[in-house]
Amino acid sequence: MSANLPTTTAALSAPDLVARAEAWMAADVDAADVTELRNLVARTTDSRVGELAVAELADRFSGLLQFGTAGLRGAMAAGPNRMNRAVVIAAAAGLAAFLTKEIGRGSTPRVVVGFDARYRSAEFARDTAAVLVAAGAEVLLMPAPGPTPVLAFAVRHLSADAGVMVTASHNPAADNGYKVYLGGRVVDDAGQGAQIVPPYDALIAGEIALVRAAKDVPRAESGWTVLGPEITEEYHVAVAALHDGEPRNKLRIVTTSLHGVGGAAVARVLADAGFHDVVPVEEQAEPDPDFPTVAFPNPEEPGAIDMALALAQDAHAQLVIANDPDADRCAVAVVDPQYGTYQGAETAFSQGWRMLHGDEVGMLLGWDAAERAARSGKGGTLACSIVSSRALAAIAAHHGLAHATTLTGFKWISRTPGLVFGYEEALGYCVDPEHVRDKDGLSAAVAVAQLANRLAADGRTLLDRLDDVARACGLHVTGQLSARFDDLSRIESTMAALRTAPPSVLAGSPVDSVRDLAEGLDGLPPTDGVVLLTADDTRVIVRPSGTEPKVKCYIEVVSPVAPDATADTLSAARVAARDRLAQVQADLRAALGL
Repeated sequence: MSANLPTTTAALSAPDLVARAEAWMAADVDAADVTELRNLVARTTDSRVGELAVAELADRFSGLLQFGTAGLRGAMAAGPNRMNRAVVIAAAAGLAAFLTKEIGRGSTPRVVVGFDARYRSAEFARDTAAVLVAAGAEVLLMPAPGPTPVLAFAVRHLSADAGVMVTASHNPAADNGYKVYLGGRVVDDAGQGAQIVPPYDALIAGEIALVRAAKDVPRAESGWTVLGPEITEEYHVAVAALHDGEPRNKLRIVTTSLHGVGGAAVARVLADAGFHDVVPVEEQAEPDPDFPTVAFPNPEEPGAIDMALALAQDAHAQLVIANDPDADRCAVAVVDPQYGTYQGAETAFSQGWRMLHGDEVGMLLGWDAAERAARSGKGGTLACSIVSSRALAAIAAHHGLAHATTLTGFKWISRTPGLVFGYEEALGYCVDPEHVRDKDGLSAAVAVAQLANRLAADGRTLLDRLDDVARACGLHVTGQLSARFDDLSRIESTMAALRTAPPSVLAGSPVDSVRDLAEGLDGLPPTDGVVLLTADDTRVIVRPSGTEPKVKCYIEVVSPVAPDATADTLSAARVAARDRLAQVQADLRAALGL
């Protein structure tokens, strides 16, 4: 494959691109991909669409789809810069070569392979198994499409040296992806069973670059083991062990899996935890790779959980739990009287239903985990990513626990020694690090439901608990501003402009500190991002997304709160903090040209 890739396509003519496409097709293994690419090549000579076809061809041959700490992720189509069988086969061959070198020749690597219900996921998983077996690995293939947390569980539970999960998580329907976990004899510290970090990503990418042609990579016709339902059952047993032993109140929960693989799984874990009044959004309950009812199958995206909120309003539910399509993320929605308008047509929004911010759920679960750890006397560490709220550090200090700040992504959070709870604001929560060293939207759903149930027994809600946290640790209100770019060069130019001329004032408060994450910060490895801190302790972190063509601004406003503050005082403080956050957002839009 490497012989077919240019160093750049910027100056390549249409005939050069066609020649590269012809070479790729000659090395491909999939007849449908070859046909699709040949049709694209044919369109390059069409006077009506030729320019667009050449541009598309240039993008597809701009290099090999980057293999990094997120593994692979991209649109499904033919060509080296897309997700397809040829790219997956090369990735599997590179992983096999890496494992052979790490473990030593003569040893047999053990690899678990899982997949979701997206188009081609099962096909990509089978190709991975075929390549790994031909390279001498023992391969354990998950028996059916399933959640990413189950695969992450299997890596640790089966003492595997590596795991592969074929999924694009919450990306659009056109995409697919390839996550890699390491454990067993390759990683034996706190990161055992976590996703790859440097230098592993570069080492595997180096091996992938040596693969010459997909058709020349040996693939076995058989030899892998298809796991039985026992592995999923063992995962459920582990989640069921999180039961808090409290009697269940009349808590009605609405759930949605957003057309992903988590529908049956979330119903099972909630039932095992004693929650039987659970109402799923039927239109979104079964896996559907087209994701027909949502523009983006990500609970964070506007409109994604509207159907769940409407059902919750009609069903008189107290709680909404939404998972993303591979069920590693968990969104939570509740009725917040502050958000009710009671004007115009009656809707879930007018009645006050809103999704809690990822940081709010992180505070709730972090406080809960800290209380348990403090009671046990064993201590431990709470961890969150650098773009998540600083409230978790305050929660840890309040309970006499350690706290760690990591780079963005659970590949970093889950590696924290002594971890008892970890989260990132993008709806990722690790409540059972002993079994799953990754975010897990299913065990998180159980944790949230149990907390809501215990509070309900005292006539209280999750919002009341957030007030408790604010009284103890200060009021932390967070939000985000993001911009999606079709022209990826604008992401780089936006970051460069910010470094050159950062804003001097945000929401009327002087910017006292500008820190470049590319230079490293507080012992963290360098990464692309900028931290702004104002005189009133407002913090803004601007960074490119690691999985989407976006620039994201993470904003946190902090207000001191008296330990005996009343609910009315806290309500007024939140309104003021949200107003300040909105002004920061407006100032950032102007400063960054978003």
